[in-house]
Amino acid sequence: MTSNPKELANLLNQTRSAPLVEQELGVVVGGSISKGLVVRLNHHTSPESLAVGRYVVVQGDLKRYFCMISDITLESTNPGIQADPPDITDDFLKQVYSGTMAYGKATVTPMLVIDENDQIGPVKSIPSHFTKVTTATQQDVSRVFGEESSTNFFVGSPLELLETQINLDLKRLIERSIGVFGKSGTGKSFLTRLVLAGIIHRGVGQTLIFDMHNDYGWQATSEGAASVKGLKQLFMDKVAVLTLDNDSAVKRNAKIDYVVQIGYHEIEPEDIALLKNAMGFTDTMVDAANTLARLWGKNWVQRALNASAEDVEMISEKTNIHTGTFDGLQRRLQRFLKWHFLSEAVVENSAERILHTIVDEQRSVVLEFGRYGNELGAYMFVANFLTRRIHNAYVDKIEKALGDGSPKPPNLVITIEEAHKFLEPQVARQTTFGVIARELRKYNVTLLVVDQRPSAIDDEVMSQIGTRITALLDNERDIAAVLNGVSGAASLREVLARLETKQQAIIMGHAVPMPVVIKPRTYDEAFYSSLVDARPRAANPVAALSGRPRAQL
Repeated sequence: MTSNPKELANLLNQTRSAPLVEQELGVVVGGSISKGLVVRLNHHTSPESLAVGRYVVVQGDLKRYFCMISDITLESTNPGIQADPPDITDDFLKQVYSGTMAYGKATVTPMLVIDENDQIGPVKSIPSHFTKVTTATQQDVSRVFGEESSTNFFVGSPLELLETQINLDLKRLIERSIGVFGKSGTGKSFLTRLVLAGIIHRGVGQTLIFDMHNDYGWQATSEGAASVKGLKQLFMDKVAVLTLDNDSAVKRNAKIDYVVQIGYHEIEPEDIALLKNAMGFTDTMVDAANTLARLWGKNWVQRALNASAEDVEMISEKTNIHTGTFDGLQRRLQRFLKWHFLSEAVVENSAERILHTIVDEQRSVVLEFGRYGNELGAYMFVANFLTRRIHNAYVDKIEKALGDGSPKPPNLVITIEEAHKFLEPQVARQTTFGVIARELRKYNVTLLVVDQRPSAIDDEVMSQIGTRITALLDNERDIAAVLNGVSGAASLREVLARLETKQQAIIMGHAVPMPVVIKPRTYDEAFYSSLVDARPRAANPVAALSGRPRAQL
């Protein structure tokens, strides 16, 4: 045994690193495709050395089964051992009992099969009795998850294989909507920032991020109160940062491109219909808003806010709006007055400006909410207001492209936090977000939903989320919602319930060949350096021809 501190540290690091050669764990003694394989552990394999979520390989006669440990149990051949345990203070007796009369078992779930032609496929068979089970090596994991490339992005490492990379297929990732789930404090924003950085860096699409708590733009704060770079610092000219609250941006010394303002005359009854739960608008009030919009045109909000006694009397006489209904509508609209991003006169249409930034300038957009991030009503209003108009414009552009062969707009991923507020069963069919989730990228727009209550999201919407990145959840309904429709959900439930509070997540779905538990890569200087692109960013000919200058604050 070495006494040199450096040598000792190196030895410890070696024991923690990924195995370069496979290590035999035991043999298959039973099981099924639906319930997994039962593996009796060798006498030299301690159950303590294994972990739920770890990968193993079962080498059959014709196929190689790539599996995940889903359960670990202790067994004995003689039930009397449990009632009257032997004296294990005697090392000789302990060795006699261990691995013979008392032994460990593991349940492993086959995830993929590699055939004799080295082709990966789904599991449709199981190996025979007494087939050898070994640990998965770096080469095994790399064979399944591929190497990092122009479309594969390194997001983390599998448990106990920390030298190995798990790569997300970003093209497949954005083909369907994405979900990032986890209880409060498990690092959802960190995981989301990691995924968004990959999308922007690889250039597979643009993103529109409704940044509720200023976590993604210029700078964010980690748990230890240390500052980390936002997407703007990482990618500069590939990202535009907008804000609803310039005062907050100035205080935080955040570098922004321009301030978003929305005119009262731009607000339509459909925009307040989606605020029924958040701000207490009733169906009768929404009907009244539609009537006022027909009566007064685009200025209906301003006239309702400033209505005189004569206006109220006229409304009562010429419409079917009761005075009490109008009073209730007016009181709720008056809450808009404290939202300083609403104005009677605006310089330009914010939705059109954002669309220009995404489509013509080919830049992703982060919209920071500043102080309004703590007001759910303001967050829901702005997110719905802008998304409805941008999505409609995307539909027009895609249909035009199909008709005359003009270029299609870039793939767009829209990120929303507190997603269940937009996608709960009562409103999912009414919101643009619900429409986008069900369209399956028909119009080049998908969602990235971030939430701690996936069980509150409409079941139909959850079924359309292609890739789910999930940190720890401790509510049974939330776990069931995340696993709904996932193959092998029973075994994955145990894995999900035993994740660490931080720095662990399970990825399932469209962007990975099989479910995988990862330790996310560290968001630090090494990560920043890996994103440096030495190639100059090509000028966008569309933006150059548009002749439209960048807005000045």
